[in-house]
Amino acid sequence: MTPPKISRREREILDVLYQQGEASAQEVQDLMPDPPSYSSVRALLARMLEKELVTHRQDGARYLYKAAQERAKAQTSALSRMLKTFFDGSVAKATSALLGDKGDELSEAELDELEAAIAKARAKKRQSQD
Repeated sequence: MTPPKISRREREILDVLYQQGEASAQEVQDLMPDPPSYSSVRALLARMLEKELVTHRQDGARYLYKAAQERAKAQTSALSRMLKTFFDGSVAKATSALLGDKGDELSEAELDELEAAIAKARAKKRQSQD
């Protein structure tokens, strides 16, 4: 099943929900950058419920919304789609593009983290070949 397309406003709402964990429509509106009207936020949340991007529960007279998918899983899914779309599924091409463009902005700690991830991937590959 193809994941639903997510608009800019829907991404903004998901960002709020990932930060807050759970929020009412009013809280979502209050925390959005350049927020749309309250009725627009409610309409967006209704559409996101239909797309199964969010879930909700009733809390008195209001509904509390939360992201339907954990942030890490959503990130992995989005990254996978981006790799397929822009880099022919190649992690190496994507990494090279990022390092070529932003490599000088990485801290020593971030470079160490990348080296450790590469070493871990190499070890895992060697282990699977044995």
